[in-house]
Amino acid sequence: MHIPEAPTSQLELVPFETALAAALRPSPDYDCARWLYVPNTYGEYRYILGTRGHSPLICVGINPSTAAPDDLDNTLKSVERVALHNGFDSFLMFNVYAQRATNPDDMEQTYNPALHRENMAAFDYALSLDRTGSPAVWAAWGTIIEKRPYLPGCVRDMIQLGKARGARWYTAGRRSKKGHPHHPLYLRKDSVLEPFDVEGYLDQL
Repeated sequence: MHIPEAPTSQLELVPFETALAAALRPSPDYDCARWLYVPNTYGEYRYILGTRGHSPLICVGINPSTAAPDDLDNTLKSVERVALHNGFDSFLMFNVYAQRATNPDDMEQTYNPALHRENMAAFDYALSLDRTGSPAVWAAWGTIIEKRPYLPGCVRDMIQLGKARGARWYTAGRRSKKGHPHHPLYLRKDSVLEPFDVEGYLDQL
């Protein structure tokens, strides 16, 4: 379990570019040739966790939990299985909001613009790693997007960044009655990605 120590506005945030530079250097804790982990130490927020490749599937949840390189939780194990089954050589776990909290009810009530800004820089970087020219983004946040009113607006910012990069949005598994994309945890490993009109979905929330 991870329970936030304090609102992220009280933290000294490491800018994404600074955290990325550290993550690209060798680490005694994990193989940086295999893993991308930004920041590269466990803390109150996480921008990116995933494996390296030429064609990553970017999976988007709501916020990070306790996973780390070589210590994936069951959700990220499922993400990796689905990514490989759908022909991707790697996966990147990204989150709509970067604050680490195992229970989404522990997320801060008011979003931190500085944390969101750095998280969007991380998303743009994740999009840039795709070598095909059309990065694949898997919406996989379930009903948790209803937990905080600021979350849909964060997704809209992601959509705009994705448009500039030619991103394609997908879901996997049956959507909820309200149209929320399925969470990865209980998906079959042979689940197939399906195109997702993420803007139309947000307009109906």
